[in-house]
Amino acid sequence: QVQLVESGGGSVQAGGSLRLSCAASGYTFSSYCLGWFRQAPGKEREGVGAISAGGTRVYYVDSVKGRFKISRDNAKNTLYLQMSSLQPEDSATYYCAASPRFGVTCSRDQRGGPLVADYDIWGQGIRVTVSS
Repeated sequence: QVQLVESGGGSVQAGGSLRLSCAASGYTFSSYCLGWFRQAPGKEREGVGAISAGGTRVYYVDSVKGRFKISRDNAKNTLYLQMSSLQPEDSATYYCAASPRFGVTCSRDQRGGPLVADYDIWGQGIRVTVSS
């Protein structure tokens, strides 16, 4: 059974940092694009960033460029999201997801982040709260 499990969320003050992890099991982790998404209450889920199967291509939505960094460790079947200079508008439930349809390159939406519709395997989500 394919499973993604996020960890590392919590509460932080504005300007602070958090690192999210996403542990994968049950499938060929290293072959797929992996993405991070977030959804704030009352808003649509949006793509934050994605990383190609080999880790050579990384994409970010404009609003997090320079503040967030995505990485992956295929040997550990783990995806990471390092978040710095966090702002209250970054508060949301964060999800990791895998896209079996893409590997060498990842699909992107009009804002530059991963396209929600192209990701088929999802974690349960983890809450990040940034206070001002």
